Amino acid sequence: MSSHPSPTTALPDELRSAPSSRVLVLNSGSSSLKYQLLDMGDSSRLAVGLVERIGEQSSRLKHTPVGGESRERGGAIADHDAALKAVAEELAKDGLGLDSPDLAAIGHRVVHGGKSFTEPTVIDDDVLAEIERLIPVAPLHNPANLTGIRTAQALRPDLPQVAVFDTAFHTTMPESAARYAIDVKTADEHRVRRYGFHGTSHAYVSRATAELLGKNPAETNVIVLHLGNGASASAVRGGRCVDTSMGLTPLEGLVMGTRSGDMDPAVIFHLMRVGGMSADEIDTLLNKKSGLIGLCGDNDMREIRRRVDEGDEQAELAFDIYIHRLKKYIGAYYAVLGRVDAVAFTAGVGENAAPVREAALAGLEELGLAVDGERNAVRGDEARLISPEGSRVAVAVVPTDEELEIATQTYALVIGSGNHT
Repeated sequence: MSSHPSPTTALPDELRSAPSSRVLVLNSGSSSLKYQLLDMGDSSRLAVGLVERIGEQSSRLKHTPVGGESRERGGAIADHDAALKAVAEELAKDGLGLDSPDLAAIGHRVVHGGKSFTEPTVIDDDVLAEIERLIPVAPLHNPANLTGIRTAQALRPDLPQVAVFDTAFHTTMPESAARYAIDVKTADEHRVRRYGFHGTSHAYVSRATAELLGKNPAETNVIVLHLGNGASASAVRGGRCVDTSMGLTPLEGLVMGTRSGDMDPAVIFHLMRVGGMSADEIDTLLNKKSGLIGLCGDNDMREIRRRVDEGDEQAELAFDIYIHRLKKYIGAYYAVLGRVDAVAFTAGVGENAAPVREAALAGLEELGLAVDGERNAVRGDEARLISPEGSRVAVAVVPTDEELEIATQTYALVIGSGNHT
């Protein structure tokens, strides 16, 4: 594996932009481009948007300047280069053009950084080559992330471009948590180990939870439950991840919207030998046709809860399986940490589905875990406690902010300071 410059020393002096305060965050998918422009002077958003169906005749760009009216434009957007140029045009209409001297850097979400990238990293040729070498373990994500980086580099070659990796937060896991119990030589040769994902979310939420409690993150133990269509759990000891539920890929762990999560690996051999299924068919089954949608035909928790309330037994079973797996991970990570200061729910389901939070902790009162019914029922955009007053372990709902986390890490690296939040 090739070496790359140290992320904390890789930025040349001529690229440092201390007077500038804006960071553009790009999240490039195979046919989409999500973006946010933030001013790190006060961590405020200036604009947000999405380009979807890139490469199709029915492409769509939705752009919203904060405090202004949303705008949409349709028609074919051929590729990511055209998409980013369209984004630049929309930003320019609001006086936020990408040619502005206020733009300090562009931060890119990169899903898989393997073992190499443990921190945000200024992108150069070596970094690009390593991200490319990791494509076999992230075939759906890293190619799209690379496309976004190269497009942005072509548009603003003078700006520092920073990669923030989903896997980086989890590189602090000890080998006892990161290793699979298979032949070491085979595992090393093919990079088979547990990497974990949703790292920017777990980093942000674990730190925000400690702040909510008025504690130093370095002295706080948190179980973070990132529950969206993709879902993962992490055990965070003193601000460092010591275990997480996703593994080599985002398939391992919790029951998700369309992914199976944990499963006996021999099921795959069985489906090949007895079911006559190909590797690609099984891949599609486990990633796109399993989880909640495989169990009951829906992957929207709101619809599943509506069906449960109407007495739908299939939906009820799907919900119970989802909760059973979630509760197992809470218990496991409680054991891993030894002392737990808080359990934090985040992402779409975690932030909005009160029945999920209540059911996940039901029966765990002996562990100091409980949910206050009235607090749990309150909806809001702010971090808040939902545990009863005086609980031994706090239970929190903490809205995640992956874009702010990416921007914060990017800006801190670019201006060469330790912490700008």
